[in-house]
Amino acid sequence: MAKHVGGDALDGVLHALSDPTRRQVVERLAQGPAATSELARPFDMALPSFTQHLRVLERSGLVTSDKQGRVRTYRLAPQPLEHLNAWLAAQRARWTRRLDQLDSLLYDLKEQQQ
Repeated sequence: MAKHVGGDALDGVLHALSDPTRRQVVERLAQGPAATSELARPFDMALPSFTQHLRVLERSGLVTSDKQGRVRTYRLAPQPLEHLNAWLAAQRARWTRRLDQLDSLLYDLKEQQQ
């Protein structure tokens, strides 16, 4: 199968979003920036385990962070989600076209039988 342009980046985004904890973090960051401790609060896991999730999100490009003093703040980076949305739209268009062709074929076959 041919690899699509930007496949490595898309693979990273899909991998990052494959985990429910990371999806919840992305949903929270859609509301605005948050510190590590605030992001970790709703999850029942050790902070080192939680920060691994944040590293996956950061490597995928879905979030960025900056550190001031001892506080690291994360922000959502929307561009990878826009790329994912464009890829999904292309897949949706391809399948809509294929289903329309199938519908047309079935209609023609039905007409031929009458």
